[in-house]
Amino acid sequence: MSQNLPDHEFNQALKMIEEEDISPEEKVEMLMQIAMGIQQKPKNSQQLINAIILYDAALKLCPENESLIIARLEARKGTAYQAVPESGTDYLLKAQAQYEVALPALNASGTSEEVAEVEMNLGLVLQTLASYQKAPITECISAYQRSLKVFDRNKYPTEFAILHNNLATAFLSMPMQDERGKMREALAVQSFESALEVVNLIDHPSEYAMLQNNLGNALQYVSSSHPVENNLRALDAYDESLKVRNALDTPMEYANTISNKANCIRNLPDDLEKPENGNPHYLLEARDLYREAQQMFSQHCDVSKVDAIEEVLVEVEQDLGTSKAGSREGKGFGEARI
Repeated sequence: MSQNLPDHEFNQALKMIEEEDISPEEKVEMLMQIAMGIQQKPKNSQQLINAIILYDAALKLCPENESLIIARLEARKGTAYQAVPESGTDYLLKAQAQYEVALPALNASGTSEEVAEVEMNLGLVLQTLASYQKAPITECISAYQRSLKVFDRNKYPTEFAILHNNLATAFLSMPMQDERGKMREALAVQSFESALEVVNLIDHPSEYAMLQNNLGNALQYVSSSHPVENNLRALDAYDESLKVRNALDTPMEYANTISNKANCIRNLPDDLEKPENGNPHYLLEARDLYREAQQMFSQHCDVSKVDAIEEVLVEVEQDLGTSKAGSREGKGFGEARI
């Protein structure tokens, strides 16, 4: 069965399953396999809706005493809802409900890996819902932490890295005004570093670049009594990211990273031994990086980032007029693996 079924073939498949002279259990298995095939590389959102229809048909046929199979179908249906593109949160809320319905039976009878996968997906959904103020970010963090009890660095390095990247971005999205905020910042840095222990430049270049960019942002903006040291570490992280990202192959990601690098170097003294002399050389380099990033954002019609950099460039020009600059805060462009 094709994994990109046109609508007429989808309808024929559904009719065939209904008319096939086989047991309900066999029909359920066939419906689930077809739905999963559709989900692998959907060409449009309607194919994801078709997969949901197939999961619903399987759920109607599934015997009530097959609680584990029902839970697996509910979880798979959740992944289909989660994948449907939308401007709001309707499908995400439905995905959340599916995962929460599936988890009790999976915890009781499923494998630990199945449970961890659902917890990871639930965390991803909750993290997005939190950005819409539709879920507490703490629930997302708890789901990721439960998933990490199974997806450890040795047996599941890919899942481990994804979880730690998203866990770190969740920590950084929380208010940082109090002492607990400082602890969350430190935990975010630790999570990015944990992910980088299993992701390397050669085997996972895009993931490596994303994590280094995000680590740089976390180091740059973390509350610390050693800001220069943190900025130097952040600068190293951005340079690692730029070993992968370039203007030709990954223009938007490259623009994000050079903007972040510019934010970093404009807060570093030219001479670490004589910080009182200011940083005119770093400011000139930062200005060039901002201008390059702004041009790329403009070419890709990202107006908000163009405007944000324009404001920063005004400040840089003012700093260059005095040849000295105090600590300035720019906008960090991080990326969540969602």
